[in-house]
Amino acid sequence: MSAIDTVVAPAAVRPAPVAAADSLRTRLTRRFQHGGWFVAPFLVLFALFVLLPIGRGLWLSFTDANISGTGESFVGLDNYREAFDNPLLWDSLGHSAYFTLLVVPCIVVLAFLLAMLAHHIERAKWLWRLCFFAPFLLPSTVAGNLWQWLFNPGTGMINHVFGLDTPWLTQKSTAMLAVVITTLWWTVGFSFLLFLAALQNIPKHLYEAAALDGAGAWQRMVHITLPMLRNITGLVITLQILASLQVFDQAVVMQDFGPGPEESTRTFVQYTLEEGFTAYRVGYASAISIIFFVLIAAVALGRMWLLRKREEGVR
Repeated sequence: MSAIDTVVAPAAVRPAPVAAADSLRTRLTRRFQHGGWFVAPFLVLFALFVLLPIGRGLWLSFTDANISGTGESFVGLDNYREAFDNPLLWDSLGHSAYFTLLVVPCIVVLAFLLAMLAHHIERAKWLWRLCFFAPFLLPSTVAGNLWQWLFNPGTGMINHVFGLDTPWLTQKSTAMLAVVITTLWWTVGFSFLLFLAALQNIPKHLYEAAALDGAGAWQRMVHITLPMLRNITGLVITLQILASLQVFDQAVVMQDFGPGPEESTRTFVQYTLEEGFTAYRVGYASAISIIFFVLIAAVALGRMWLLRKREEGVR
């Protein structure tokens, strides 16, 4: 009997994992059913204002649609072939890339230095933080018009303060540089806030232990601060790349809605809008938008892939 019990007992216990799996499935189903009501409004709005426009734009990119919405006919890949063969597209993409290469490193370094200053300063911390972050609260049109006046060679302060005689906004070599300076002043506050929050989350006992071991200020920054800010630095770089590639507002406002001297400040977004709302070529503009969407998605996915690889390497 004992041998029979030994053989039969495991068979009697085998259904238990199935019951446990059913119980887990029941709990997950119940949670999904309850949570679905909270997620449903977002999914509806996401589908209505994101997925539907993307799908509509993708379809229009294969047509010769105009802004009136009439005479829409399928043209296949003609819009994409024209876009890749058009030098204006590559010029505008080059301007956006040039702007990005100038802005992103400067913003990362400047935001980090400002965050270090605001974090270690002892008096009037709130005032320093307010001064560094306040420009980010201004609308793009206000920032653009303000710096358009500052760069004015006749009445602006930039030339008078530094003793220059540079036509910043009417000269090809300096027009994009003026947009870069404006963007740095206007948007550095957001990255500054991210760095400041990350600095405040670094445990103080790490610095205390390093100081007891004889580490100086530079060594503490290199071996503690910078490694602890690695993730937030990657986030700031990614966000700034995505935002810089989409530059439009300040460049257009500072050039009075024009492409700048010798079209030197025409960005990719501005070129897309010109084709869609000035040339009335909605189908062609949609193709350009899809190309730009793929470019932005590639940058975001590349950042996610690098982050995953780094996490796997740490493990």
